[in-house]
Amino acid sequence: MPQTTEELQMLSFTIILHAGNARSFAMEAISHAKAYEFAEARQKIEEADAEFTEAHHLQTKLLQDEANGMENRVTVILIHAQDHLMTAMTVKDLANEMIDMYEKMQSLEGEK
Repeated sequence: MPQTTEELQMLSFTIILHAGNARSFAMEAISHAKAYEFAEARQKIEEADAEFTEAHHLQTKLLQDEANGMENRVTVILIHAQDHLMTAMTVKDLANEMIDMYEKMQSLEGEK
């Protein structure tokens, strides 16, 4: 895994990239759900999941290296990357809940 400061920075920025993309897709999912476009909303969640897979792959490598005795330097940019990832995960979780909520709202509106 990262051996130099530059490699660790690149890894961190790559995590930020994928986490940012995932967050954007999750926000788009919410917008689609609000418009009762549920297939599109679920598609955006799938796109967010693909981005999370990429970010988690990098994060897992860092964790495995550390578990195997390699010391990872903790930098502000790495902390920032982890923060982006965790925030994006929260947004995706909320997006899923909001999709369900909007589906229920549509169902209830149809019953009136």
